[in-house]
Amino acid sequence: MLHSPGGDGAGRGAVTADGGPMSIGAVLAALRDEFPEITISKIRFLESEGLIEPERTPSGYRKFAPEDVDRLAQVLRLQRDHYLPLKVIREHLDALERGEPLPPSAGGPEALPARPGQEPEPVAAARVDRSELLSAAGVGEEELAEWESYGLLAPLPDGGYDAQAATVAALVAELGKFGIEPRHLRVMKASAEREAGLVEQVVAPLRRHRNPQTRAHAEARTKELADLTVRLHVALVQGALGVRLP
Repeated sequence: MLHSPGGDGAGRGAVTADGGPMSIGAVLAALRDEFPEITISKIRFLESEGLIEPERTPSGYRKFAPEDVDRLAQVLRLQRDHYLPLKVIREHLDALERGEPLPPSAGGPEALPARPGQEPEPVAAARVDRSELLSAAGVGEEELAEWESYGLLAPLPDGGYDAQAATVAALVAELGKFGIEPRHLRVMKASAEREAGLVEQVVAPLRRHRNPQTRAHAEARTKELADLTVRLHVALVQGALGVRLP
């Protein structure tokens, strides 16, 4: 297998002729059509979180087997389509690979993508309790209480949190490392609420429709519009900063 002189061989993106292990650059190229926002940093982060475990050469280069790439793609789909936190994704995929029943969780049923040759198995929409949220974000009660005071997070009536809260908490914690405080993020929260309101205006007539199929279509349309809104927001921020992410 060929590698570039430094890092993980990302520059060459070579794959062995017999379909053997791939470099991290080759994995990036293979997944980018379906996941245009994927980056080498994202792949390394998912590895650090235990979602994938590629082999290493004696010199430290990562070698991704086909099953590693398949698992990585499943992780990315579950994040994108089902908004599951990484802890839940890891538990689900590990259980599938061991041939065990999926771990139970609260909420409405969704379909977890099956491995080749398997039927899709029902899973539940992820929920996390307060201790799990604190652990995922790596913060204490004081920080979480501050985030809640600024409206960045809000517990459910039973004291738990939905899956998206884990993502928000992790991002707020990461921004904090750069000196961006919760009070600075109120403008982002307000912007998100305005964007959500715009989407709601579009899908509201579908949700009120008498036809059950039309009402069901509203959920798919909401996800589609949310994705387009996020992509536009990213492009506008990048344009304002004069940068382009890989």
